[in-house]
Amino acid sequence: MKRLRIYLAAALLSAISAHGAVNAQIDLNYYKSLHGLSGAELKTAIWKLVGQSSNITMLSYGSGNNHTWWGFYVTDRVASTNEVIDRYSNDKRYFGNRGAAISGMNIEHSFPKSWWGGSETPNAYRDLYNLMPCQSNINSSKSNYSMGVVTSPTTNNGCTKVGAGSVGDFNLWEPADQWKGDFARGYMYMASAYQDLTWTSRGLNSLDNNTWPTFQTWAYELYLNWARNDKVNELEVNRNQTVSDIQGNRNPYVDFPNLMEYVWGDSVDIPLDVRTTVKSAPFTGSLPDVPAEDVTIVKYNFDANTCDWTISNVDLGTLQYVWQNVAKYCWKAQAAKGTTGNMTYYATDASIVSPEINLTTCLTAQMDFDHAMKYCSTPEDLLSAEVIDESGNVTKLSVANWPPGTNWNFINSGAIALNDFCGHKIRLAFHYTSRAEDGYCPTWEISALKVTGTRRSSSVTLPQLDPENSSAYPAEYYSIDGRRVNPDTFRGIVIRRQGTLIQKLLLK
Repeated sequence: MKRLRIYLAAALLSAISAHGAVNAQIDLNYYKSLHGLSGAELKTAIWKLVGQSSNITMLSYGSGNNHTWWGFYVTDRVASTNEVIDRYSNDKRYFGNRGAAISGMNIEHSFPKSWWGGSETPNAYRDLYNLMPCQSNINSSKSNYSMGVVTSPTTNNGCTKVGAGSVGDFNLWEPADQWKGDFARGYMYMASAYQDLTWTSRGLNSLDNNTWPTFQTWAYELYLNWARNDKVNELEVNRNQTVSDIQGNRNPYVDFPNLMEYVWGDSVDIPLDVRTTVKSAPFTGSLPDVPAEDVTIVKYNFDANTCDWTISNVDLGTLQYVWQNVAKYCWKAQAAKGTTGNMTYYATDASIVSPEINLTTCLTAQMDFDHAMKYCSTPEDLLSAEVIDESGNVTKLSVANWPPGTNWNFINSGAIALNDFCGHKIRLAFHYTSRAEDGYCPTWEISALKVTGTRRSSSVTLPQLDPENSSAYPAEYYSIDGRRVNPDTFRGIVIRRQGTLIQKLLLK
């Protein structure tokens, strides 16, 4: 039986940043309206949640008690030094009394107010997710330009660039690399929370007046890239929480770092599962299991068809190819040339690799394939089926059934579990190697492959939780990157949830 090590209560899982500890406990029920949605429907649900709720309370604009500068004192201050966190400049300035404005600094609308006509009526004008302290000169220089890549800067203070850019014939402003993801997620929030506003002026350089995608293509593609490269960190998590404590709403693109993919990115046709998607901070509560459905995820028939699999050659020796796709043999790999009794054997290393296979919404997954093999009695030494993850890491799979190596009869590999890769996007590979000194080279043929599994049904109404009765809900275990795991087989640090109880454990 495993021993549970390193118990931490939910309060100890809170994020800590340079400006102090923040209790970043997020109620999963807050996001239940996003479950099962994607693309335009998901973005509209986000709008209703974070932009239209009657529970949102904005501070008054300016200085003084319960005004913007009063909010900045907790959202953008290093508590130990009183230093201002300025995302636009490297200048050092310091807070005085809470609520007092700081000399040489402005309240900056990152998403310019002129883009909706400058009216102070909508919450957008006072929204702290869009307001930040900014050095006055750079605030003036960046004007109401769109955010993008600046190629010919006319202003560059070492943190923010302003000038001609990589798109259009209009000026842009560009944040420093360390803030690009923060600002990108902020812009995603604004384009979602206020998608009902009418954009005008220079805002039309990067926005369109529609509910989806709202951003012009160049803009959302760039912001997705920035957010992928500059990931959510503790400082951003903490600001999200402190603003939420003030306003009552949240930036979901910070809470769920890959939410953007379901709205604009590579998962716009995949239902979001708020239970299992990667989160940047601990959540309280737990939603009951929803029905799962058996699905065929992909199915390939290689009979004279590559099925968009590609060849990856590492070493062909003097051969022109190892893998080839032909009608008689489907995908076939061999590294011998000549006639019977007069064969030459070559040392080679080559693979065929599948297109991307999406397991992000899968609870379980497995694969099997049909293959034949000859001229080899120890295939595990030379041949392998593999998984390549998003980071390029390769995992060799255990194949249950190998052909005897004495005939051309196709057999099925048997089921090969892919559960460890659920929640991710993967590629599959068949890897062939040979050694000249062996005096033989295997011939391997792959005729068909399929990946099947279970997914949660998206047509589900999620019930409210009973926070007083955590034990009524089943315990769930998640890896640090958000994948649901089996506690009986998983080794390492996990997050255990049962109702409102959250624990961090080391399973050994």
